[in-house]
Amino acid sequence: MTSANPDMTIRDIRVTMLRLPWADDRWLKGAALGATRDILICDVETSGGITGMGYLFVFRPAMQSIATCLDECIIPRVIGKDATAIEAIWRDLWTATMTYGRGGIAAMAMSALDIALWDAVGKRAGLPLHRLWGHYRSEIPIYGSGCFRGAGGDGMIEKALHFVKQGYKAIKMQVAHVHTPAQDLDNVRRMREALGPDIDIMIDVNMGWSADVAIEMGRKFEKYDIYWLEEPVPADDFAGYQRIAAALDMRVVGGETHFTRYDLRPFFLNPCLPILQPDPMRGGMTDLRKIAALADTFGITIAPHLFPELNVHLLASIPNGIWCENMALIDDLWVDPPEIANGMITVPERPGHGLKFKDEVLKFKI
Repeated sequence: MTSANPDMTIRDIRVTMLRLPWADDRWLKGAALGATRDILICDVETSGGITGMGYLFVFRPAMQSIATCLDECIIPRVIGKDATAIEAIWRDLWTATMTYGRGGIAAMAMSALDIALWDAVGKRAGLPLHRLWGHYRSEIPIYGSGCFRGAGGDGMIEKALHFVKQGYKAIKMQVAHVHTPAQDLDNVRRMREALGPDIDIMIDVNMGWSADVAIEMGRKFEKYDIYWLEEPVPADDFAGYQRIAAALDMRVVGGETHFTRYDLRPFFLNPCLPILQPDPMRGGMTDLRKIAALADTFGITIAPHLFPELNVHLLASIPNGIWCENMALIDDLWVDPPEIANGMITVPERPGHGLKFKDEVLKFKI
């Protein structure tokens, strides 16, 4: 093979686990995300010298389990295959892990590999992923997330105002779990009063309510012009989602805890959610793109969960991307993260996903 046509045979796959302290950032106050930041990196090296990088930010203690799944179930089936055959690899792994996968640890392991493969193919093509997939736009609206319920009403308002000062036009606060319904309602009222009428407010329940409570609280929230009510019930309560969406005038949204388009199928069969929030760590970019296409077919928009540095490529390549989410959980780890200004995120033009961890980050290998 010549250097202009590198051999894309997968020669090696390396899995690295990092355990990092949180950034010294006062705006992380109230986060219930664990004592450390656990990040799994999956590097795919091809015979032609191109290396693609995938990663997972693991919010729960499952990083070792995912690494074991990669070593035992994923990597042996992939070594020696063509890194550009991403669809074939995804389908083979989905089928091979069917009896113990279809989500969970296996799907997350597949996702780390999938992200790395797309990075390698983008580098091979000399194109950023959004142009490889078909560019649509360069800037996407982004909202400030992580007004954590654990910070209390005052803390959530303070962080929201911090986002607004940076030019954000929308913020997301949290309810349920640690506050009473009356406290939640008061926090929402105070948030609207603090921000005024021109800033959009999203509310995240994080699956903390039953459908009847969500309907009751949602009706009380509506007077404060709430942009959306997110994950009001557990992910598997599709009937609950339908009841809530039918009962409320505000948007009801969800999807971050669902694995792949198959988990989201009920929302396509009954498109009661106007916005879906799929997570790239629960199916990879291959499945995320299919979710976006399915959603567009049914008039549904996409506001993917977290990871703006990665999701920006999807959103820049589809017509129905509506929001990017920034919680600023790992922004400090990247050499050159995407630019965010005036409530917009700009997609990079570097080949692949264009992401590289800082050298000092890799010192936290376990």
